[in-house]
Amino acid sequence: MSCLNIIISNTADVPIYQQIVNQIRDAILRGDLTDGEPLPSIRALAKDLRISVITTKRAYDDLEQEGYIVTVLGKGSFVAERNAELLHESRLAIVEAKLEDAVNTAGVLDIDRAEVFRLLELLYEEENG
Repeated sequence: MSCLNIIISNTADVPIYQQIVNQIRDAILRGDLTDGEPLPSIRALAKDLRISVITTKRAYDDLEQEGYIVTVLGKGSFVAERNAELLHESRLAIVEAKLEDAVNTAGVLDIDRAEVFRLLELLYEEENG
C-alpha cells in the first residue's frame, strides 16, 4: 500500500470529509494510487488524521458512490479498476473546469482571447518544456 499523504486544514472552507475525497480522488487520477490498491481502513485513516471515524466513512462512501473505490466486506476498501477512457475523461473534465474558470476571469478582467491563448501557450511551455 502506498503512503497516503492527506493533509487536513481546519481553517479551510471545505469540509474535512471533502478534503479527504478530493485528495484521494486526485491521487487516483494522477496515478499515485493504482487499480486494486488497498486503502487504509476507515479506522486507521481516522486515527492517522485524528478525526472522527464517521467523517472518514463519509469520505469513503462518497468516493465509492463516485466510482473511485470499492469496498469488499471483511477485506477493506480498494481503488476501483477504471477503464482508460473513463480515466481520461475524468482528467479532461478537471482541466476543462479550470480552463472555464480562467476564461470567465479573463472576461471579467477584459482580457481578450488571443492574449489568453498566448498566456496558456507560455504556461504550457514552461511546465512541459
